[in-house]
Amino acid sequence: MTDGATDLTETETDTAIDTRVPVTVLTGFLGSGKTTLLNRILTEQHGLKIAVIENEFGEVGIDDALVLDAEEEIFEMNNGCICCTVRGDLIRILGALMRRRERFDRIVIETTGLADPAPVAQTFFMDDEIASQLRLDAIVTLVDAAHIRTHLDEVKPEGVENEAVEQIAFADRIVLNKTDLVDHQQLAEVIARIRSVNALADILPAQNAAVELPEILDVHAFDLDRVLEADPQFLTDTEHQHDTTVTSVGIDLEGELDEDQLNTWLGTLLREKGADIFRSKGILALEGAERQYVFQGVHMLLDGEMGRQWEAGEPRRNRLVFIGRNLDREELNAGFAACLTAIPAAVNA
Repeated sequence: MTDGATDLTETETDTAIDTRVPVTVLTGFLGSGKTTLLNRILTEQHGLKIAVIENEFGEVGIDDALVLDAEEEIFEMNNGCICCTVRGDLIRILGALMRRRERFDRIVIETTGLADPAPVAQTFFMDDEIASQLRLDAIVTLVDAAHIRTHLDEVKPEGVENEAVEQIAFADRIVLNKTDLVDHQQLAEVIARIRSVNALADILPAQNAAVELPEILDVHAFDLDRVLEADPQFLTDTEHQHDTTVTSVGIDLEGELDEDQLNTWLGTLLREKGADIFRSKGILALEGAERQYVFQGVHMLLDGEMGRQWEAGEPRRNRLVFIGRNLDREELNAGFAACLTAIPAAVNA
């Protein structure tokens, strides 16, 4: 641009006339802070109308209750991983959204923490109708600064992909979250490790997923040509295999919990088996409490706070999920049930 002229470059012109709906994919390993960032997107005063598609790996849905009340339309897919078994559901939901295009400005897809983002990205190029109406704007990967090296270093069985590596490798923007949990040297080591996997993505250090939204929304960061240069087979629909030792155990029981017993059980569980429990989260009914208790854990780290008020006549329902390696379903069910002030007649399988 010269002498006050308003000429646009070729790239800017292409951007200006692209009327397709921008789509942001939020990915990142279990416990990296995706839902926290999603809540920021939904609650900040940006004037945008956003449709949200959520995908949970856990067999008991928790994330719907962790997403703060908002006027945006939210669609859930919790019957499998978005990158494989429910990819057809994603296409159907996107198609349904486009039939009410006037109700939103953009779409945000939050994947499960075990998703490979590549098959999700393929969706926007391999279906002609979707490709004509939707534009993949960016893949935003959240990284837990305190735990990511453990997951990157994990040795997987032959033929099984390391999801943490794939999520970083495919990122256009990397939100390096929980930087307050590491020192300067550890942070430098984490950044160096990220750069060894992905040398091009912008890294945005953050605490509590606090990033400026213009840094991750409508950034025109996804470049298909660059992806094809690095991976010529990107648009080939290939099978991929998850680690079958990683499973989820969901518990859904009514009743009130003895807080001391709950703290003792959770503390012992995470201290003894936290290395294999990648993610834990729940919405619980503490005895005598007027508000829900919401907890979230990553390995041995656990954080909890009081949530919304229980409504009059609402069943005191406890929902929690554990995601990890070689989980003992019966032991988890029995341990939690023992924290109830009255043992239920049946425990969820």
